[in-house]
Amino acid sequence: MAMQKATIGAVVLIAFACLMVSALGALVATQTISSTGTITAVGVGVYSNSGCTTVLSTINWGNINPGNSTTYTMYVKNTGDTSATLNMTTNGWSPSTGASYIKLTWNQQGSVLTAGHIVTAVLTLSVSSSISNVTSFSFNIIITGTH
Repeated sequence: MAMQKATIGAVVLIAFACLMVSALGALVATQTISSTGTITAVGVGVYSNSGCTTVLSTINWGNINPGNSTTYTMYVKNTGDTSATLNMTTNGWSPSTGASYIKLTWNQQGSVLTAGHIVTAVLTLSVSSSISNVTSFSFNIIITGTH
């Protein structure tokens, strides 16, 4: 009889623990956002490696939770014969509302890159914590070197 009470007590304790874990798990909500982007370079070359041998044409940002950001390092080479001022813009957002909640910046906006030189550029993609109804997105990145 004592063994039966101990077994029933253990079952009740395990059931209670499962209910608590289940209830606590219900309080956590996450949303994963996936993205792929294309890159167009005008007046400069954009590469995925520091030796500038692999042209960068797409970036897969992976999964990003709302309120977080991620970075991507790329290399920009001035392929012209005069200095170029670097500029980055985006277009072609899908869905179009993505541009209201997702921001792309980089550390080379307005930098002057002399002919033949290479600069390391870090893109930062930030997702607003208030984003809603966007589970995946895509957009184009345009890197321009104005001579």
